[in-house]
Amino acid sequence: MSRNETTDEPAGWRTGPAWQEMNRTSRRRRRAKAVTAVVLVAGLAVVAVRPELVTDHFPKRETHAAAPLPAETARPSTAPPEELFPDQPTLKEPFRGSPALRWADGAAGIQLPEAKAVGGMSEKQVAHALAATKELLVASNIDPATLRGEYPKAALELLDPLQKDGRGLMEKALRTPSEEANPVLLFSRFDPSEARVVRDLVKTRGRITYEKGRSGGELLVHADFTFVYPVVKTKTGSHEEVDRTIVRRELTFALYDPQEYGGTPGKLYMIEWAQSTGNDDCTRAADGYFHPVFASDLMGGTPPGVDPSVEAVDPYDRSKGLDDLPQECTETTRT
Repeated sequence: MSRNETTDEPAGWRTGPAWQEMNRTSRRRRRAKAVTAVVLVAGLAVVAVRPELVTDHFPKRETHAAAPLPAETARPSTAPPEELFPDQPTLKEPFRGSPALRWADGAAGIQLPEAKAVGGMSEKQVAHALAATKELLVASNIDPATLRGEYPKAALELLDPLQKDGRGLMEKALRTPSEEANPVLLFSRFDPSEARVVRDLVKTRGRITYEKGRSGGELLVHADFTFVYPVVKTKTGSHEEVDRTIVRRELTFALYDPQEYGGTPGKLYMIEWAQSTGNDDCTRAADGYFHPVFASDLMGGTPPGVDPSVEAVDPYDRSKGLDDLPQECTETTRT
């Protein structure tokens, strides 16, 4: 990984992992240490054959409402178990056959820890930072307008406007997307001319933690969340094929005491952010959107960009950090 120490926009980028099964995957990573560096990662993966071509020959299991999982309070030790013949998603049941079926819906999956004073920051300041982090996660990953590719004004307004390699970078990315500045690094956006999220449904799982920063007056808030989006093509024929795009984000924000530091009071400062996406064509030029790949488009062929020598990745496995995933475009075990 290369790293650039700069007070402006980061210049260090790298290509990295991705996940997916019958769709594609892209992964991107950025880091900004305090006022400085940022690093990006991108990747891809696809599985060419739809499992229902095999499983439709077996008797269908009767489906029942799955009991929801308790909130995640620590990193799990293992990945969710895989089914030998998972049920396929439909418009009526878009999360069928996925571990996300038992995950919380949308914003309900973002639960906040109890706010306590820490490192010179008051309980009120900590509570504000936690609430702002949740609001940002919702506005950038769950809000239907953001998913449709609209301008995420509400999310941007939670970030410090004085940070050039944070909010400034994202504003530039939204104006002119590029490999060096791509909105999907922070925002889940689908090209409305290509794909849409089924009924704006999102499944969410993850956790938020916080700690004292390097000195008094600095609070660090860490967020690690996976979002699952059932998607269909915008233009369809008689059959609407449902696939899923899976996005995991590891984010760290800082809230600074205005009496100790400069900056805009109450606004979040982007310290570190990483993103990995299952079912996103990472061979596409950066244009600010995720681009789901549908199995029916592959016609049984191998998707471009996949390194067959790299072990496949399970996008639902939250027992590993994003740094532990392969750094090449690879397949995923499921979507």
